[in-house]
Amino acid sequence: MTKPGTRTILALAGAAVLVVVVAVAAVVAVAVRGHSEADPRITAYAHGTSATVPPYRFCTVSQSDANGQLGLQCRESATTVTLDTTSGAPLQLSLPKHIADAPWVMVLEYTLPDGTAVQRLGSYRDYPEGTLAVTVPSRPEPDLRLAGVEIQLVIPTRDETGAESFAPYQAWSIRTAA
Repeated sequence: MTKPGTRTILALAGAAVLVVVVAVAAVVAVAVRGHSEADPRITAYAHGTSATVPPYRFCTVSQSDANGQLGLQCRESATTVTLDTTSGAPLQLSLPKHIADAPWVMVLEYTLPDGTAVQRLGSYRDYPEGTLAVTVPSRPEPDLRLAGVEIQLVIPTRDETGAESFAPYQAWSIRTAA
C-alpha cells in the first residue's frame, strides 16, 4: 500500500475547506433570507412613564421612473401610542439616528379649553444638526393643552401644476391625555 502524495493531501484539504465554506455560506444565506431591518422607533417619556412608538406609516422610496416620479412602497400600522401628560410635565422624545439624520417635521396638536384645535409646527431646522432628543411643552401657554404629536419624515414633491411642497413618507404618532 502506498502513502498518499503531497498533492493528494493538499487536494483533499482544499476540498474539505471548500465544503466547509459552502456549508457556512448556505447557513448564513438561510438565516438572513427574508430578514429585514426593524422599523425605527421613537421613545416617548412623560410624567414618569415611557413608551415605545412604532411607525404609524412607513414607506420606502424607490428610484424615480422615466417621468421623474418617485415610487413609494408603504405600510400603515395605524398605531398611535397614548401617553399621559396631564401633570403639565413636558413630553420628551428620543429620536433614533434614522430620524435625527433626516429632514423631519413635528406636527403639534394643542386644544383650547373650549375644544378648539390649535396646530403648531416644528422641524429639524429648529434644533442643532443630529439632535437625538426633543422636549415638547404640554402647556406652552396657559390655555393650550397638548393633545398629540406626529413626527414625520418628508420628501419634496411637485404636483401637476408645478407647485412644490413636502409630503410625509414616514410618521410616528403620539396622543396625549393632557
